[in-house]
Amino acid sequence: RTTACLWPAITGDCNFCRMGGFWPVQRPAPQLTRELIMPRPAPANRTDFKFLSSLPTRWMDNDQYGHMNNVVHYSLFDTAVSNWQMAQGVFNVTGEVTKLMVVESGCRYFDEAGYPDLIHVGLRLGHLGNSSWRYDLGLFRNEIDTAFAEGFFAQVQVDAKSGRPTPVSPDMRAALEQLR
Repeated sequence: RTTACLWPAITGDCNFCRMGGFWPVQRPAPQLTRELIMPRPAPANRTDFKFLSSLPTRWMDNDQYGHMNNVVHYSLFDTAVSNWQMAQGVFNVTGEVTKLMVVESGCRYFDEAGYPDLIHVGLRLGHLGNSSWRYDLGLFRNEIDTAFAEGFFAQVQVDAKSGRPTPVSPDMRAALEQLR
Protein backbone atom coordinates (compact mmCIF):
# COMPACT_ATOMS: atom_id res chain seq x y z
CA ARG A 1 0.00 0.00 0.00
CA THR A 2 1.35 3.46 -0.81
CA THR A 3 0.52 6.96 0.28
CA ALA A 4 0.09 9.58 -2.40
CA CYS A 5 2.42 12.55 -2.39
CA LEU A 6 1.11 15.73 -0.77
CA TRP A 7 3.40 18.00 -2.78
CA PRO A 8 0.91 18.52 -5.69
CA ALA A 9 -1.70 19.76 -3.20
CA ILE A 10 0.78 22.44 -2.15
CA THR A 11 2.45 23.32 -5.45
CA GLY A 12 0.09 21.82 -8.02
CA ASP A 13 2.85 19.61 -9.47
CA CYS A 14 5.37 16.93 -8.47
CA ASN A 15 7.99 15.59 -10.89
CA PHE A 16 8.42 12.40 -8.89
CA CYS A 17 4.69 11.65 -8.95
CA ARG A 18 4.55 12.41 -12.68
CA MET A 19 7.17 9.68 -13.18
CA GLY A 20 4.90 7.20 -11.39
CA GLY A 21 6.48 7.24 -7.96
CA PHE A 22 4.81 7.77 -4.64
CA TRP A 23 6.31 8.93 -1.36
CA PRO A 24 6.54 7.68 1.31
CA VAL A 25 6.07 3.97 0.72
CA GLN A 26 4.46 2.29 3.68
CA ARG A 27 5.27 -1.35 4.26
CA PRO A 28 3.64 -3.60 6.81
CA ALA A 29 5.78 -4.25 9.88
CA PRO A 30 7.41 -7.69 9.89
CA GLN A 31 5.82 -10.21 12.20
CA LEU A 32 8.17 -11.10 15.04
CA THR A 33 8.77 -14.81 15.13
CA ARG A 34 11.19 -16.92 17.14
CA GLU A 35 13.50 -17.00 14.11
CA LEU A 36 13.79 -13.17 14.05
CA ILE A 37 14.48 -12.71 17.77
CA MET A 38 18.14 -13.04 18.78
CA PRO A 39 18.70 -15.20 21.83
CA ARG A 40 19.95 -13.22 24.82
CA PRO A 41 22.57 -14.98 26.93
CA ALA A 42 22.18 -14.96 30.67
CA PRO A 43 24.50 -12.60 32.58
CA ALA A 44 27.71 -14.08 33.96
CA ASN A 45 28.32 -14.82 37.61
CA ARG A 46 31.10 -13.24 39.68
CA THR A 47 32.74 -16.67 40.11
CA ASP A 48 33.21 -16.93 36.31
CA PHE A 49 36.11 -14.45 36.47
CA LYS A 50 39.71 -15.04 37.59
CA PHE A 51 40.48 -11.49 38.80
CA LEU A 52 38.24 -8.90 40.46
CA SER A 53 38.95 -5.21 40.88
CA SER A 54 36.79 -2.75 42.86
CA LEU A 55 36.18 0.72 41.46
CA PRO A 56 33.90 3.36 43.00
CA THR A 57 31.35 5.24 40.96
CA ARG A 58 31.28 9.03 41.00
CA TRP A 59 28.39 11.49 41.01
CA MET A 60 29.37 12.57 37.49
CA ASP A 61 28.95 8.96 36.22
CA ASN A 62 25.15 9.28 36.38
CA ASP A 63 23.26 10.66 33.40
CA GLN A 64 19.95 12.52 33.28
CA TYR A 65 18.08 9.24 33.82
CA GLY A 66 19.78 8.70 37.18
CA HIS A 67 21.88 5.72 36.16
CA MET A 68 25.45 5.24 34.98
CA ASN A 69 25.98 6.56 31.45
CA ASN A 70 27.05 3.85 29.00
CA VAL A 71 30.42 5.48 28.31
CA VAL A 72 31.38 4.84 31.96
CA HIS A 73 31.17 1.07 31.40
CA TYR A 74 34.01 1.35 28.87
CA SER A 75 36.03 3.53 31.23
CA LEU A 76 35.66 0.90 33.95
CA PHE A 77 36.85 -1.80 31.52
CA ASP A 78 39.87 0.27 30.51
CA THR A 79 40.79 1.15 34.10
CA ALA A 80 40.48 -2.43 35.36
CA VAL A 81 42.60 -3.80 32.49
CA SER A 82 45.27 -1.11 32.93
CA ASN A 83 45.36 -1.64 36.72
CA TRP A 84 45.73 -5.40 36.23
CA GLN A 85 48.52 -4.93 33.65
CA MET A 86 50.40 -2.57 35.98
CA ALA A 87 50.02 -4.97 38.91
CA GLN A 88 51.47 -7.75 36.73
CA GLY A 89 54.40 -5.54 35.64
CA VAL A 90 53.52 -5.88 31.95
CA PHE A 91 52.29 -2.35 31.27
CA ASN A 92 55.01 -0.39 29.48
CA VAL A 93 54.32 3.09 30.82
CA THR A 94 56.74 4.82 28.45
CA GLY A 95 55.62 2.99 25.30
CA GLU A 96 59.17 3.25 23.94
CA VAL A 97 59.56 -0.44 23.06
CA THR A 98 56.06 -1.84 22.65
CA LYS A 99 52.52 -0.51 22.91
CA LEU A 100 49.34 -2.32 23.83
CA MET A 101 46.71 -0.98 21.44
CA VAL A 102 42.96 -1.50 21.86
CA VAL A 103 41.59 -2.72 18.55
CA GLU A 104 38.03 -3.67 19.48
CA SER A 105 35.65 -3.42 22.43
CA GLY A 106 32.01 -4.04 23.17
CA CYS A 107 29.42 -4.16 25.92
CA ARG A 108 26.12 -5.92 26.62
CA TYR A 109 23.85 -4.40 29.26
CA PHE A 110 21.63 -6.41 31.60
CA ASP A 111 20.73 -4.00 34.40
CA GLU A 112 21.39 -0.49 35.69
CA ALA A 113 24.03 0.81 38.08
CA GLY A 114 25.01 4.28 39.23
CA TYR A 115 26.40 6.47 41.95
CA PRO A 116 26.96 5.58 44.81
CA ASP A 117 27.40 1.91 43.77
CA LEU A 118 30.74 0.17 44.21
CA ILE A 119 31.56 -1.65 40.97
CA HIS A 120 33.53 -4.89 40.93
CA VAL A 121 35.12 -5.59 37.55
CA GLY A 122 35.71 -9.25 36.72
CA LEU A 123 38.50 -10.08 34.28
CA ARG A 124 39.29 -13.29 32.41
CA LEU A 125 41.11 -14.26 29.21
CA GLY A 126 38.75 -14.79 26.29
CA HIS A 127 41.38 -15.50 23.60
CA LEU A 128 45.16 -15.46 23.24
CA GLY A 129 46.78 -15.34 19.80
CA ASN A 130 50.29 -14.58 18.49
CA SER A 131 50.19 -10.80 18.86
CA SER A 132 46.72 -10.12 20.24
CA TRP A 133 44.34 -11.21 22.98
CA ARG A 134 40.85 -10.51 24.25
CA TYR A 135 39.78 -9.86 27.81
CA ASP A 136 36.24 -10.77 28.81
CA LEU A 137 34.91 -8.51 31.54
CA GLY A 138 31.94 -8.49 33.88
CA LEU A 139 30.63 -5.53 35.87
CA PHE A 140 29.03 -6.32 39.23
CA ARG A 141 27.18 -3.86 41.44
CA ASN A 142 27.91 -3.87 45.17
CA GLU A 143 27.54 -7.45 46.47
CA ILE A 144 25.30 -8.73 43.67
CA ASP A 145 26.82 -11.85 42.07
CA THR A 146 25.14 -11.46 38.65
CA ALA A 147 26.74 -9.08 36.13
CA PHE A 148 24.79 -5.94 35.27
CA ALA A 149 26.96 -5.60 32.15
CA GLU A 150 29.52 -7.70 30.29
CA GLY A 151 32.09 -6.64 27.77
CA PHE A 152 35.21 -7.48 25.88
CA PHE A 153 38.40 -5.59 25.28
CA ALA A 154 40.79 -6.77 22.53
CA GLN A 155 44.40 -5.60 22.41
CA VAL A 156 47.34 -6.12 20.10
CA GLN A 157 51.00 -5.71 21.03
CA VAL A 158 52.79 -3.49 18.51
CA ASP A 159 56.35 -2.33 18.03
CA ALA A 160 56.58 1.31 19.15
CA LYS A 161 58.74 2.35 16.19
CA SER A 162 57.14 0.51 13.29
CA GLY A 163 53.58 0.31 14.62
CA ARG A 164 53.42 -3.30 13.39
CA PRO A 165 52.13 -6.22 15.49
CA THR A 166 54.79 -8.14 17.40
CA PRO A 167 54.53 -11.51 19.13
CA VAL A 168 53.18 -11.37 22.67
CA SER A 169 56.16 -11.12 25.00
CA PRO A 170 56.85 -14.12 27.29
CA ASP A 171 56.09 -11.99 30.40
CA MET A 172 52.79 -10.81 28.98
CA ARG A 173 51.85 -14.32 27.82
CA ALA A 174 52.59 -15.76 31.30
CA ALA A 175 50.48 -13.03 32.94
CA LEU A 176 47.59 -13.54 30.52
CA GLU A 177 47.65 -17.33 31.04
CA GLN A 178 46.79 -16.68 34.72
CA LEU A 179 43.43 -15.32 33.57
CA ARG A 180 42.33 -18.55 31.83
